[in-house]
Order: sequence, then C-alpha cells, then structure tokens
Amino acid sequence: MNIIEILVIVFGLIIGSFLNVCIHRIPRQQSVVFPPSACPGCGTAIKAWDNIPLISYLVLLRGKCRACGMPISFRYPLVEAANALLYYCAFLKFGAGWHLPVLMLFISALIVIVFIDIDFQIIPDVITLPGMLVGVIAAAFLLPDPFSAFQTSDGSAVFEPLGIGNAVLGVVAGLGLFYLIAFLSKGGMGGGDVKMMGMVGAFLGYKGVLLTTLLGSLTGAMVGLGLIAFSKANRKTKIPFGPYLALGALISLFFGTPIVRWYLGMM
Repeated sequence: MNIIEILVIVFGLIIGSFLNVCIHRIPRQQSVVFPPSACPGCGTAIKAWDNIPLISYLVLLRGKCRACGMPISFRYPLVEAANALLYYCAFLKFGAGWHLPVLMLFISALIVIVFIDIDFQIIPDVITLPGMLVGVIAAAFLLPDPFSAFQTSDGSAVFEPLGIGNAVLGVVAGLGLFYLIAFLSKGGMGGGDVKMMGMVGAFLGYKGVLLTTLLGSLTGAMVGLGLIAFSKANRKTKIPFGPYLALGALISLFFGTPIVRWYLGMM
C-alpha cells in the first residue's frame, strides 16, 4: 500500500466522522457545523483526542463516553470504516483525478441517506436536490461512465465520460420511474426515494437507474420476506427503501460493466 492509498483511507475516516454528525443532525434540522460534538447523554463536549476516527472509539473510549460512561453506538466506527473502505475502492476502481472527489461525495451522500432513512424513514432534500445538480454538472466534465469500462493493452481499466446527456436522461429516468411507482403504490413509495433516484441518475446515468432499481428491489424483497418469515413483520409493515437503493447504486458504481455484460451474455 503506497502513501496515496493511505491518504485516501485516512481522508475517508475523517469524512466518515463528519458523516456521523450529518446523520444525527440533518433529520433534526440542526447545524452540522455548530455547536461542536457533544455526548447526547450528559452534554459534555467531545475533546479532540476523543474524536479520532476508529482509534478513539476502539482504544481510548472503548465504546463509552469518558464523562458519564454512556455507551456509544457501534454505528459511529461502522460509518467511518465503511466510508474509508468505499473511498479506497473508488480510488482503486477509477484512479486518481478530479473525478474522484465527486465520486467520494456521491458515496458519502448514499451512506448518510442509508442511516437517516433507517432511523427516520425520510431522505432529506438537502442531500438529494443538490446531489442532482452536482452530478449533472460533474457529468459534463469529470464523471466516468461506470458501464463503459474496457481494458487497455497494459491491463488497466479505462472509462468513457458519462456525459451531460446521459446524466440528464438518468435524472429524468430516476424521477419519472419512481414517481410512477409512487403514484401506482398510492403512498407505498415516498417522495424522498423519487428524488434520491434522480440523484443516482445524475451520477450513474440511465443504465445506473435501471440496474439500481433492479438490485434495490431484489434485496429489499429478500429482506422483507425474511422479516415476515422470522419476525412479527407483515406485508403492511413499512420498510425504508433507501438503504436497498443505496446498495444497488454502489453495486452499479463498482460492478456495472461486468453485471451488464453477464446479463447480455445470458440473453
């Protein structure tokens, strides 16, 4: 592992720590900047040395507040580690360049959406609406098309540009398809899911919307059936769909080309 890879991982951990703040404060309509982080139990401000990603939780604090001993959710290091791992995967997959920070932004937005939707069953517009705009603008200049990978003679992967046309078509496809689903389901699909898929389309194009929808539906259905079989859930139990769409979007980002080629080969 070289120094650049280490820096990518460290950066992912640092941003992951900030994502925990976003996950806690955005649905409560609180500022993600002020005041500084504090223990939700006793209100004691968290010292800088107790806010080191992973290390503070696992080594210094051992999962408890230093002041009051209140347990700290394992979600905090999980978010930090997941963000760092996905940043590293994006670096390995797409290489260094101005496109990488944009892809990192997309990845972090999906992580925040997952945990907010789990807790509150909402997907905030403050994430998805700016995400659509950023994705379309970046597609015109920076973003690679994850469904266009091909190998050069030296074995490295090369991607064609996503292009603003593909991104705009992706936004229209994401908004249109999920608005139709929301209309036909009569409340079974929320507006947050609709706008989230518009954002996914901006970053992944129309192919990303289709594959994300398929993968999200499959995983959501399997989990739903599992909950019905092994818990008290039933067909009317509301299950947040955002996490499954986010999983589908991440799979599309990293494995879009081989999945599409496999499917076409099966056909």
